[in-house]
Amino acid sequence: MSKTIFIGDVHGCIEELESLWSQLSISKGDRVIQVGDLINKGPSSREVIQFCIKNKIESILGNHEIRMLSIFKDKASLKSGTIKDYEQDTLRELKTKDWEYLQSLDYTISLKKEKIVVVHAGFLPAVPLEEQSNKVMTKIQVIDAFGKPHKRAKCPDGVEWSQLWRGPPFVIYGHTPKIKIDRKKWSLGLDTSCVYGHKLSAYILESDEWVQVNAKKCYSWNRYISPYSQCNES
Repeated sequence: MSKTIFIGDVHGCIEELESLWSQLSISKGDRVIQVGDLINKGPSSREVIQFCIKNKIESILGNHEIRMLSIFKDKASLKSGTIKDYEQDTLRELKTKDWEYLQSLDYTISLKKEKIVVVHAGFLPAVPLEEQSNKVMTKIQVIDAFGKPHKRAKCPDGVEWSQLWRGPPFVIYGHTPKIKIDRKKWSLGLDTSCVYGHKLSAYILESDEWVQVNAKKCYSWNRYISPYSQCNES
C-alpha cells in the first residue's frame, strides 16, 4: 500500500534529511510532503532543494522561503544591512533552478479525501480557509485576547492557535519549533527543532507512526529551544 508521508522543517539540514529518507523506505507511489522552511540557518539550503527536486518531494512556502524570495526580487535590500548572515549564505548558494523551484511553491496542500490541509504556520480559527491571509499561514504561532495572530516572542501570553483550532480539516504544520511532535485532536506540529540540535521528524499517515533522526549538531540558536542544548546564540 502506498504511503503518505509528511516531513517537518528541514532548514538546510541535508545530512539529517538524507538519513531520515533512508529510514522511510520510500516506494514507488508514495507521496511525500514537506511543511515548509526547507532553507536557511542550516548548512546547505541548496542541497536540500536539490534533494527535494530529485526525489519529487512536495513542499509549501514557509516564512523563510517568502523572506528569501522577497530579498531575491529586491536586490537593493542587500544594501540596507538587514540581511542576516545565514540569508547571505543562502543567496550565495542558490542558483536559477533553485529560485524557480521556490517560486513554484504554494501556501497550502490539501488532501481532500482525508480532510487534511498542510500549511507552514497555521490558521486563524473561525476564519474560512479561503479567507486566511498569506501572512497568517506562514507566520502565526499564537493568538492574543483580541483574536489577533502573533509570533510567540511578541505575545508571550498568547494562546497557541492549534489549541483553539476545531476541524475539520485536520491541519499538519511546522514553523513553531518544539522538542517533541505536537499532536492535538485537530492538528499535528512537525517542527521538532532539527536545526536547533534536536530531531527531524516524519509522520506516516496510513500507519499513524513517526520516524525521527537526531540532528548531527546544533546549527542555530532559538530562545525557546536552545537552553536544552549546547548551542550558543549567534
